[in-house]
Amino acid sequence: MASFEPLEKELGVSFNNKDILRQALVHRSYLNEHPDFPLGHNERLEFLGDAVLELIVTEYLYENYENPEGELTNWRAALVNSEMLSKLCSEMTAEDHLYLSKGESKDKGSKARKYILANAFEAIIGAIYLDQGWEAAKQFVHNRVLSELPNILENRLYIDPKSRFQEAAQERVGVTPSYKVLSEEGPDHEKQFEIGVYLGKELIATGTGTSKQEAQVSAAEAGIKEKGW
Repeated sequence: MASFEPLEKELGVSFNNKDILRQALVHRSYLNEHPDFPLGHNERLEFLGDAVLELIVTEYLYENYENPEGELTNWRAALVNSEMLSKLCSEMTAEDHLYLSKGESKDKGSKARKYILANAFEAIIGAIYLDQGWEAAKQFVHNRVLSELPNILENRLYIDPKSRFQEAAQERVGVTPSYKVLSEEGPDHEKQFEIGVYLGKELIATGTGTSKQEAQVSAAEAGIKEKGW
């Protein structure tokens, strides 16, 4: 079995029990193809890590900011959502160590892979907590997750893209954006929508997604980039 030393260096943790780290990287699909694998999948570690992560982030926000509960809740959500966690996981070599089925291994860059990475990140936190304790888990979360907070606050990433684009559009040009479905493809269970975001009659940007809401968010994100807002 592969050495986890490079990953441990990235995590800043030398595991006493390497199997706890190994299990954090085992996706359920791998066990379907390898029923004799000696470890279980990572879902219980993910469950634990999710709670540890949320408490560490909540404690930090509570101790360092006097803001109202609603704002702190939005900041926390921006730090611990699957988009953020999958990004953080992909910045490490953890993806190279994942135990995946052959099908999942090929599925890089998909929405499903993002969820696998986010879940693995939470499972790693659970593994650190189990093997090294609260302080080690706290150190890791501070280094990897809470370090993202200044950027989130500066760029108001805790506000969803549609709201951000709407606020900026109303403030800068006095227009409320509108969204229009440009195309709709695929069977009902695998629909792909392309949606345009408009300011008046001007098409600003387009976005795609497996639901209209997802495509609208994608279009709003593209609109923010296009306008430099």
